Amino acid sequence: MTTVGEELRRWRRIRRISQLELAALAGTTQRHLSFVESGRSRPGRAIVVRLAESLGLTLRERNDLLAAAGYAAVFTESGLDEPALRPVRTALDQILRGHLPYPALVLAPYGRLVAANDAVDVLTEGAAPELLVPPVNMLRLMLHPDGMAPRVGNLADWGRHVLDNLRARARRSPDPRLDEFVAELAGYVPDVPVGPDHLGFAVPLRLATDDGDLRLISALTAFATATDVTLAELRLEAFLPADQASADVLLLRRSRLSG
Repeated sequence: MTTVGEELRRWRRIRRISQLELAALAGTTQRHLSFVESGRSRPGRAIVVRLAESLGLTLRERNDLLAAAGYAAVFTESGLDEPALRPVRTALDQILRGHLPYPALVLAPYGRLVAANDAVDVLTEGAAPELLVPPVNMLRLMLHPDGMAPRVGNLADWGRHVLDNLRARARRSPDPRLDEFVAELAGYVPDVPVGPDHLGFAVPLRLATDDGDLRLISALTAFATATDVTLAELRLEAFLPADQASADVLLLRRSRLSG
């Protein structure tokens, strides 16, 4: 197991921050931080927590840094069905239902589907059965040639949008498993050069359905003030119609389902 000093140096390199800058952010001295990184001083639990926060680590990464320093984890990791998170799960279910007739999903790391509302069928329509076997990976389903990909009119741009978000996460929190997943997804996305009209993050999803073509924008919500690892790692992705025609198609689908 690596030492807390080695971990601090690694995270400083990833964040591209100097000892002096990190010490100032964490309310300590560069000398003390240097001693910690070199193994000449064992940091107290409070300073480890402040250093982790100053580095912008995830709750899981903060627990790992505490473990490297010889301390117990501060942040719990509960199952979504456990009593501690049951009120959160109930609230999420209400949010998902309230977003109808538009699709909304709750995703765990690597795109694993945790929950969705009934409008998710607009995304899963026509997908190969093996891609719908739980636990469903929605990011794989969105880009896979046997999933949504044949119905996505702007697969190169949409796929680049998905991949760019994952790569940004991988740069911030390096993870070999995530790197492998990104490499897999990249193999599904057409390698088309970025043209002069590329709008970066502003990439509506153009999706063909049996009821008509859709243009959807998505909003990602993270639970930034969570103190439970499981909750902090969840993402709520809500899709919205980018035009009236798309809203009408989604309302039609919902009316048919309700009827």
